[in-house]
Amino acid sequence: MVGSALALALQDSGLEVLLLDGSALSVKPFDAEAAFEPRVSALSAASQRILERLGVWDGIVQRRSSPYTDMHVWDGSGTGQIHFSASSVHADVLGHIVENRVVQDALLERLHDCDLGLLANARLEQMRRSGDDWLLTLADGRSLRAPLVIAADGANSAVRRLTGVATREWDYLHHAIVTSVRCTQAHRKTAWQRFTDHGPLAFLPLERDGQQDWCSIVWSTTPSEAERLMALDDVAFCAELERAFEGRLGEVISADPRLCVPLRQRHAKRYVAQGLALIGDAAHTIHPLAGQGVNLGFLDAAVLAQVLLQAHERGESLADVKVLSRYERRRMPHNLALMAAMEGFERLFQADPLPLRWLRNTGLKVVERMPEAKALFVREALGLTGDLPALAKP
Repeated sequence: MVGSALALALQDSGLEVLLLDGSALSVKPFDAEAAFEPRVSALSAASQRILERLGVWDGIVQRRSSPYTDMHVWDGSGTGQIHFSASSVHADVLGHIVENRVVQDALLERLHDCDLGLLANARLEQMRRSGDDWLLTLADGRSLRAPLVIAADGANSAVRRLTGVATREWDYLHHAIVTSVRCTQAHRKTAWQRFTDHGPLAFLPLERDGQQDWCSIVWSTTPSEAERLMALDDVAFCAELERAFEGRLGEVISADPRLCVPLRQRHAKRYVAQGLALIGDAAHTIHPLAGQGVNLGFLDAAVLAQVLLQAHERGESLADVKVLSRYERRRMPHNLALMAAMEGFERLFQADPLPLRWLRNTGLKVVERMPEAKALFVREALGLTGDLPALAKP
């Protein structure tokens, strides 16, 4: 998603752009009656603005998206809770829950309409410096030469590995179970999150044909508990899920096939080197606690595109590390700050000592009674504040 967005942001620039991907890069016909994809993203308003300006958003809406206007968060081990609403800042929505394949296909549709170079079924085997360029060798023996390579190839980035970019990483000792479930009560365009003793449980609203009884769930828990839950049949799993969620949306009556994903935090020590830049999950992965991962990636793409286009207009070398460092200086502090905040939240809500339980419950109650503070959080989530790139500005 992030690499495609960057390629589209560079179209009509006079630059020669080639997008490589290991998949077939084909757009699948969308079936509105098909089951929901288990992997979804909570797209922020800033991401929506980026995708609108790239001509992609209409393709998403024509397929399937689920806007949400409110968010409820509560501590399952206490009484603290907090409610966020788009109306608090006179906005229509807080964001949209969209299946990843819907975003990918809408992006691909635009890519196929452009004159950008696309190379499908291209798996990177080797990568080394050759003079001022990178020499890339693909698994089928083909080779390519380029002065600038941008890695947008995910958390297990082959480019990052082959170029020796160092990372700081650690295991959260949690797995996330993801699937789509149907409940007896409507979600009311609300995202719900309960902090359990084992980890956060999110119910994210999905909409199909105007029906609001489906949710995408992200259930973060310990590896042993995840193994037990994955082994249950659907009926038993739905019952466990309903209990963990305190029946906030009535009965959980059905569940689609489940995926279990180990959670690991990674952050590249540098985002750039001579002729090299990392964006999205190749540069940083974050706990799914707030669903911000892909939003950070889209902002990476928008900032890097702006840096490259401005440098191109000035006649500067786009491969120069001094040029690329402008992107790193803008994005790394923001990404690190959000990652630290999510890490702090995750640890605070996993803490057992009574003083910390009291602190988090008291904190939630205090913030709930402070409309100005809540509005500040909402503006940040909507992308109405901070150092925004041109593509993301209101």
